[in-house]
Amino acid sequence: MVGKGSVNHNSRKFKAENVDGIRTHLNIDYCNEPIKKIYHELFDEALKRYNEKQTRADRRIENYYEKIRNSKQEKPFHELILQIGDKENMSAESENGQLARQILDEYYRGFQERNPNLKVFSAHLHMDEATPHLHIDFVPFTTGSKRGLDTRVSLKQALAAQGFKGGTRGDTEWNQWVSVEKSALAFVMERHGIEWEHKGTHEKHLSVLDYKKQERAAELEQLGAKIEEKQAKFNVLSERVLNYDDGLENLKNVEEMLNNAPEYQLSDPQGFMSAKAYKTKIAEPLIQKLKALVKTALARCFEGWDNYHRLNITNGNLYRENEMLSKINRKLKSENESLRSEVKDYKLLRKVFGHKQIDELLEQARNIKGRKRENLRSR
Repeated sequence: MVGKGSVNHNSRKFKAENVDGIRTHLNIDYCNEPIKKIYHELFDEALKRYNEKQTRADRRIENYYEKIRNSKQEKPFHELILQIGDKENMSAESENGQLARQILDEYYRGFQERNPNLKVFSAHLHMDEATPHLHIDFVPFTTGSKRGLDTRVSLKQALAAQGFKGGTRGDTEWNQWVSVEKSALAFVMERHGIEWEHKGTHEKHLSVLDYKKQERAAELEQLGAKIEEKQAKFNVLSERVLNYDDGLENLKNVEEMLNNAPEYQLSDPQGFMSAKAYKTKIAEPLIQKLKALVKTALARCFEGWDNYHRLNITNGNLYRENEMLSKINRKLKSENESLRSEVKDYKLLRKVFGHKQIDELLEQARNIKGRKRENLRSR
């Protein structure tokens, strides 16, 4: 479900008639930050940059939250509501209700990591109504925008940044994202022995196997980005090492200059110049110049050796980390190929034996699994 969102109701600052106050203590309050505080954290710096660029006072934005609140294109925040089953089979007061609470809690723990562009500021799991359900309120934002603030509110762009590209009218970024989040919930449900029954909808949803495959693909993409980042750091370090080698070459040039450049050679006395005058006017200035040059050269030499030592250590650490990421990448690629093969086999079975027969076999397997689970509980 997608709700308009009532943060005060979700946090129980006021209670509706359907709320059983005796069970309110069983609710889980994950977070409840003031939305204006979140707007300051997300957008103040971008707002400052935007206003500094404006030459006309009427184009400056005094309060970004109020601007979005009065906008016809965007909402200040969005709310997602998730529930497993209904009061007939998942009553909040039953054992199944406690299982639903556990599943929703586990699902929520990974929500923010899965959705880095949806800043959650209020999230509550309610056990004091008929059926356990979860409210998640979030502010969608995008960065690097060329229009308006460089960091701004945008549901469409926030979801696009997470890989959801809109297609047809019924295949919007939002619909794609909701489908994946439902599959994420189904993935957790499966681990607890509950299967997703698709009722009253013609939407295409990811199977749990497809979801696992998609998760692996996302992990591979993230690892690829990490490897590219480490490679970029490695390239910078390599360039610094080359610069160090250039520094050694420059030291050789300094040596050549000291040996042959006229300004660093001791000249002969002029005419009847006294020893004192020779010392004061020629020898001592040359010695001071040589001392200054040697001090500078030594300082740069020691600095270079120190940097070279540090770079070697950092380079070694990056190399080992890169090797580890490459191994993980190869492992995930292998797992992904295995999942692709499983999906292919599953589709082949349905094609050869027919959807009806496969569904019947699956139902038998579920019943056997369910009986085993019941037997374990009764023990």
